Amino acid sequence: MPDGRPRAVSDPDAYSVRLRRLHEAALNAGRPPDRALRSLISASWRRSMEAGVDPDARSAPPAFEHRDIQEVRSAHPMSALLPLIAETLLETASASEHILIVTDADGRVLWRDGDHRAMSRADEVGLADGFHWGERAIGTNGMGTALATRRPVHIFAAEHLVRALHVWSCSAAPIIDPDSGEVLGCVDLSGTMHTLHPATVTLVETTARLAESHLALRMRERDNRFRTHHGGHLRALRGEPGALVSATGRVVAGGRAQRWSRRVRLPESGDRVVLPDGRAALLDPLGEGFLLRLPDQPHVPVLTLSFLGAEHPSAGLDGARVPLSLRHAEILTLLALNPQGATADQLSFHLYGDMGNPVTARAEIHRLRARLGPVVAAKPYRLACAVEADFLHLRRLLAGREAAPVARAYGGPLLPRSESPAIRGERDELEGQVRAHLLLRGSPDDLWAYANTEYAKNDPHVLERLVAMLPADDHRGAAARIRLAGLGPP
Repeated sequence: MPDGRPRAVSDPDAYSVRLRRLHEAALNAGRPPDRALRSLISASWRRSMEAGVDPDARSAPPAFEHRDIQEVRSAHPMSALLPLIAETLLETASASEHILIVTDADGRVLWRDGDHRAMSRADEVGLADGFHWGERAIGTNGMGTALATRRPVHIFAAEHLVRALHVWSCSAAPIIDPDSGEVLGCVDLSGTMHTLHPATVTLVETTARLAESHLALRMRERDNRFRTHHGGHLRALRGEPGALVSATGRVVAGGRAQRWSRRVRLPESGDRVVLPDGRAALLDPLGEGFLLRLPDQPHVPVLTLSFLGAEHPSAGLDGARVPLSLRHAEILTLLALNPQGATADQLSFHLYGDMGNPVTARAEIHRLRARLGPVVAAKPYRLACAVEADFLHLRRLLAGREAAPVARAYGGPLLPRSESPAIRGERDELEGQVRAHLLLRGSPDDLWAYANTEYAKNDPHVLERLVAMLPADDHRGAAARIRLAGLGPP
């Protein structure tokens, strides 16, 4: 079964019995099985167990008093979406013995409606207004797991960690605010395991995307009003770098003198913000947003390094391509990894090992400075510019928990032709971290993309993981099995 979207099983009862056996085995062992479950479920069980969720809990815990529900609901941004969600799903829920649930970002139920008999039964486990369905509160479930993973999910019967929920199945999808990028809440359809088809997750996801489209339309209307009302502030800068920024940090308009990222990180207090390239900018309040402007300061060059998988490396300096020799690419990599700078002796050791000569390193630096100018500073040797390097970006992504951005950012080994001891060490460390990250957290799509790189195409562990995760009729699983067979016996 692919993660998030299990296929319909021919015998739900038999499959439920198998899941119950896996469930009991996991509780006895104190950890979920490695391969027998969908990775989505085993990861959720692991999070739930680590949070101390009681598998014998009888109900989700209350999140707030019943008398406060109306006030909490009306104050929440999801309240504006309730009519659209109800119009899309409520008739289906009522006609098919399901219940429709809307939560906030923490999994607290703001609103519920649907089939009356189903709601009466749902009351027994707290599937009702005001109860907490986050994973840390009640373990693996559609709402909590969708919110934890920021993706649509279908949870079937004994895939729930708590035994009292094994008669239920649920399909849920998070709703993400296009303005802030944060999860607003979740929409869920729940029913007994015999009434809720796995394909329901597609219907729920479509409703969530419809809600996000509604939010995006409202956001664009606000942006247009903001630009209309405050565009004069940008024009008053007379070509100096500046931008109009929303209250959530989105750049909604910018002058031509500066390339802006889509979003800036707003400070918790004060009127200064640090841009991704390290410069400080000022924020002038404009009611529903800000005017961002740069104080008078010299231009800071931007050096772009794309060295992952690069057989023939090059750099970009303020957008202009600069071809590089492998040795110069190695020096730039070392300086980017050591922003505090390095001496000729240190560079020589990193480049050549014990046999290195500082004179050779100085000569290479001299030739590199002839190509790039003062962005390569001396005493110590360092990069006197803003650096945007794909290997540094990958490092930052590896510090997080999301696998998909890592899979997208990984372009191959760092400078694969380099024999520099320091580069080899950095390359091997990055490869090991990417491999471990994707094996632990990667979806089938992430692992398949990784398995098609030169480094991982014949990795038996990656191929075995793909075979375990993908259904038998998936062409990627078939390709992984063929590659495994070609590797011979372990």
